[in-house]
Amino acid sequence: MEKKATSPAPAPKPAAAATKGKGGLNPALVIPLLFAIALCVYIFVLGAPEHFKDGDHAKGPIDGDYYGIVYKGGPIVPILMTCFLIVLTFTIERLITLNKASGSGSIDAFVRKLRTLLDKNQIEEAIKECDRQKGSVGNVVKAGLLKYKQLTTETALDKEQKLAALQKEIEEATTLELPMLQKNLTIIATLAGASTLLALLGTVIGMIKAFAALGTSGSPDSAALATGISEALINTALGIGTSAIATISYAYLNSRVDDLTYSIDEIGMSLQSNFAAHY
Repeated sequence: MEKKATSPAPAPKPAAAATKGKGGLNPALVIPLLFAIALCVYIFVLGAPEHFKDGDHAKGPIDGDYYGIVYKGGPIVPILMTCFLIVLTFTIERLITLNKASGSGSIDAFVRKLRTLLDKNQIEEAIKECDRQKGSVGNVVKAGLLKYKQLTTETALDKEQKLAALQKEIEEATTLELPMLQKNLTIIATLAGASTLLALLGTVIGMIKAFAALGTSGSPDSAALATGISEALINTALGIGTSAIATISYAYLNSRVDDLTYSIDEIGMSLQSNFAAHY
C-alpha cells in the first residue's frame, strides 16, 4: 500500500512564549484609578485653601502660588492630569516589560553567537543559549530550533515542505510574543493626539469666559477677563506638555519593539538558511 505523507507533530512551544502575552497592566482598571488619583490631587492638593487669598477660591490664588494657578485652570485640568498619569504609568510599565523581553545580556551579541552556532550546526548548544537568554528573542528562536530538530528526523516531507513548516513555526512563535511587546502602546499613541484636543477644549472654554467678561455692560470685568485667559493658557500648557511626552514615549518604545522584531526576523532567516544548507 502507498504510504501517505503525514504532517509532523508541532514542536512544543516554550511556556514563556504562551503566557507572556497575558501580562501587563489592565487599562480598564488602571485608567479609572488614575482618574480618581488626579481628581483627588486637583481637589485636595491644588485646591487646598492655603493656596488662595484668605482661603477663598473666588479671590484667586496667592501671587506666585502655582498650585492655585493650576487649580484655576478649570474642570479640564484633572482630565489632562489623568492623561499625563496614564502616559507616565504605561511608559514605565512598557519599559519594564521590554527590558524583560530583551533578556539577559546584549541582544546583538546573542544574535551573533546564535548565528555562529547555527553555522556549525550545533543545534543543542543553540537551544541552551536560548534558555540562558530568557527573552522574547530567545523564546521565538527556541521554538524554531525545536521544530528544526524535529524536522531533521522527519522523512514524510520533502525539503520544501520542511522549510515551509519551519517558517510557519517561527511565525507562530513570533505572533505569540508580539502582543506582549506591543500591549498598551496604542493608549500612549492615542493620548499623544487626544491630549492636544483636550487642551484645545480647555483653551476654548477659557477664551469663552474671557470674551464673556469683555461683553459685559459698562466697563469690562478685568478680573474675569484675566481668569478666562489664565484658564485657557493653563490648559494649553498641560495638554501640549502631555502630548509631547506621549509622542516621545511612543516613538522610543516603538523603536524598542522594532529592534526586537528585527532580531527575531534576522535569526529566523538564518535558521531557515542553515536548514536549507544542511538538509
